[in-house]
Formats: sequence, C-alpha cells, structure tokens
Amino acid sequence: RTQFDMLTNHLLLLLVASSSSALKVLVTGAGGRTGKLVFQQLKESASFAPVGLVRSKKAVKALRKVGGADDAEIVRADVTDGAALAAAMAGCDSVVLCTSAVPQILPFSIAKVLFKKVVLRRAEPGRPKFKFAPGGTPEEVDWLGAKLQIDAAKAAGVKRFVFVSSMGGTQPDNFLNSIGKSDEDGSGGDILLWKRKAERYLISSGLEYTILHPGGLVDKPAGARELTVGVDDELLGQAFRQVPRADVARVCCAALTEPAAADLSLDLASRPEGEGAVTDSPGSLFASLGGKSCDYSTVLDDPPSIFATG
Repeated sequence: RTQFDMLTNHLLLLLVASSSSALKVLVTGAGGRTGKLVFQQLKESASFAPVGLVRSKKAVKALRKVGGADDAEIVRADVTDGAALAAAMAGCDSVVLCTSAVPQILPFSIAKVLFKKVVLRRAEPGRPKFKFAPGGTPEEVDWLGAKLQIDAAKAAGVKRFVFVSSMGGTQPDNFLNSIGKSDEDGSGGDILLWKRKAERYLISSGLEYTILHPGGLVDKPAGARELTVGVDDELLGQAFRQVPRADVARVCCAALTEPAAADLSLDLASRPEGEGAVTDSPGSLFASLGGKSCDYSTVLDDPPSIFATG
C-alpha cells in the first residue's frame, strides 16, 4: 500500500465521520465479552453507527441488554456463512473482528486434576482438558471464519479492518495452542497459530488494517491504567501482562480513525492499576511504536509447523 492510498483512505473516513452519516462499523463476535464492549463504546459515540453480528439467540439478548442494541443494529449469522457475511457488510465503512473459537472444559478432567492434587498430593497434577464444539474449532473459526470475513470486507469496499487477536502468536509451544488438541494424533487446537495465519492473510489482502494482540484479558474498568504496546510478543517478558477488556475496546475504537493505526500490527498490555500514568488517549499508542510493527516473515502455511526454523 502506498502513502497516497493510506492518506486517501483516511480522508474518506474523516469525510464520512464529519458528515451527517456516522461511520457504519460491523462488530463481529459482538456477543462475546470483548465484542460487546466494542459495540457499546461505539454506540456511545455519535461518530459511529455500529452493527453487531452474533451467532445465537442468547447472544442477541445479551447484546440488547448490555450493549443497548435495537433490532436494526443486530445481525444474527455464522462467520462461516459467506453469503450472510456479505449481506452484513454491505454499506459498512469498517469492521472490527472479535470472533474466536471458545473451548469447553471437560468436567471429568477437573475432577482428575483435583484428585491428583488433593488426594495423591502430586506436585504436578496436570491441567484440565478442553474440547471445541463441532464447527467451532480454531481452524474453522479463527482461520476459515476470519478469512471469510476478510474476503467479504474486501468485496464490500470496507475502508479499515480491525482484527482482535491474541498475544503469544510467535510461540508454537504456548499453552493456549495445546487446548483442545488430540492426544492421539495432535489434531485440533493451535488457536494462536490459526489466528496468526488469518492475520497474515489480512495483511496480504490489500485492506487497510490494524491487528491487535492483547495480553491476558481481565474484566476491569477502562481508563484506569497505563497501557503498554510492543511487537512480536516482547511484552511477554514483562512481569505483568494483563489488560482490561474495556481498554482493548477503547483501542479498537481509536484504531478506526487514527492515521497512525493504518497497516499496523501490535501487542497490548497494561501496568497494574496505580502504577504509571493513566493512558487518557488510546489513539496515541499507535504512533508511540515509532513505525514498528509485528513481523510475519517467518509465518509458514499451516499449523502446527507454522513458523520457519533455522
């Protein structure tokens, strides 16, 4: 993308935002905990006209209750349905992707871990096991579903695509990649690696993008901490890597119109509440990277061997 293309896109966004029509933003995964906050914050601003895409009736009710959405602001569809995505994105200026595969814990595995820890008093009792629902694996949601969203956004002429991913994508051995993986053949799981593949696809799509890798998400108030940014999982070296979901939502909203957020991939965390200076303007975080962005040059085609070696 050229500097002229980026400037033109930014001017178009400003023109829409300054006109009588607010920026129409589709928030996918709006029924999730982070997606609901993104939708809610967008709805509180006169500059945006959000539409929430959710999968279930339960999510529709939750978005009405928590996000204050009315029927015209909710689309019920599956992100693996290309036709439904195309219809949802028609006329949208921007997209915020908040979808993610959600693992389900196996109850028996909890009992097994507790037995080893309490009764057998083992120092290493192991971890509980998880599974993904049929049609809800990381490959299906975080790769194929994300790819369909990117394709639909490009076809609809979307001007900016904000992708909420996760920190840890440079680590194939990260614990999150083991969730839902079969002990027999190693299939399933690899959620961070499938997300990373989708991120690379977005970068090569030609869409103007911002990719956000939050650290450990916590349900705490927004605007009460100093936010920290980095690239390539360097923030994992910090002792404190948490970030409030509400602050992630603030950064997503800022990325929709901030020029410095264009074609940028970054990691996001925070300092403990009470330490440092509170980040009042999340839009300033993008420029603070000084032009740095996450490196995707070693990302190969498919998990589990998604990174080049040697």
